[in-house]
Amino acid sequence: MIVCVAIVGHQNNPLYIQSFTEGDDALKLHHVVHCSLDVVDERVNNPKKSGPMLNETYLGLLYPTENYKVYGYLTNTKVKFILVTTDLDVKDADVRNFFRKFHAAYVDAVSNPFHVPGKKITSKTFAERISTIVKAFGLSSAG
Repeated sequence: MIVCVAIVGHQNNPLYIQSFTEGDDALKLHHVVHCSLDVVDERVNNPKKSGPMLNETYLGLLYPTENYKVYGYLTNTKVKFILVTTDLDVKDADVRNFFRKFHAAYVDAVSNPFHVPGKKITSKTFAERISTIVKAFGLSSAG
């Protein structure tokens, strides 16, 4: 189950963060997302140590915690997508597919002529689309 998704700008400024938990875990999830940025920077700056090729956008599992697994994706413009999930056995293909859909939704949102580049994404349509993608991910990974 996905508990949080985030989009972080190229200067590590939060552009969008949404948690999908019932409890008061939002602050904890913000912290997990913030901590994952260090791992993203390490993988981008030291590609020889950690695997992915320079043209590879999917960064894979950034790090597991006791309760969560954190995955990352980096666009060509250095915008970072973070996915936090509670599932311990998520298929890599499912996560890649999720990030493709998430990236497509992001591109549509920032292509809006009323969106100011580098500012937070406040579109209700974008939030609804992300919720739909998150729900679909839960169904595909459960089956």
